[in-house]
Amino acid sequence: MNPYVVNGLMEEKCPKCNGQCVKYGKQNGKQRYKCKQCFKLFKQQYVYRAYGKNMDTWIKTLLKEGCGVRSMARILGISTKTVQSRMLKISKDIGPPRAFNWGGVYEVDEIWSFIGNKSNVVWVAYALERETKRVVDFIVGKKTKENIQPLINTLLLQNPNRIYTDKLNIYPGLVPKEIHGRSKYGTNRIERNNLTLRTHIKRLARRTICFSKNKSYLVAHLRIYFWG
Repeated sequence: MNPYVVNGLMEEKCPKCNGQCVKYGKQNGKQRYKCKQCFKLFKQQYVYRAYGKNMDTWIKTLLKEGCGVRSMARILGISTKTVQSRMLKISKDIGPPRAFNWGGVYEVDEIWSFIGNKSNVVWVAYALERETKRVVDFIVGKKTKENIQPLINTLLLQNPNRIYTDKLNIYPGLVPKEIHGRSKYGTNRIERNNLTLRTHIKRLARRTICFSKNKSYLVAHLRIYFWG
């Protein structure tokens, strides 16, 4: 927080709205402040490292570098529960890009992981824009027509020139025949990207004990990796 002078006295700026603040008692021996405009409570210095202003940035960076939750907790000096709660919070403010190439070419594929235990297989189906290599959207769940339909519908809104998929038997019923491609090399880019995902995201590795304990954490991790 950056102090500024009011009536000859040093005051604190509100980290949320930059409004004028007043002292509001102490907590753990540290002075606490309250904003007059938005009523936010904060301290100039926090004992617990999780409240550091760059903590969210560090969490996003470490997630993209393949660190697991426990690894990040050890590196950052915070608890695993804090890492998980921050993941969920960060992901809520992240969404897919709004602008895509109208009439572009897309590739769709699926990769599998586990939720809770290794007997519970879950699939991640996602779409990649071939020219920019951006991920358009993804779904996490069973590999069924009902689950993958919203993903295909998102692509159809972009008036695609071509949508390439593998030979999974549910795609002919989802993608219009005139734009559906199932050639041998049509999904080369997304297949290569699958390898990158398994390298960068620990919970997607084929042989690992670092799988997600809850679907929400897998979804949050993917949102941060794709669009964060």
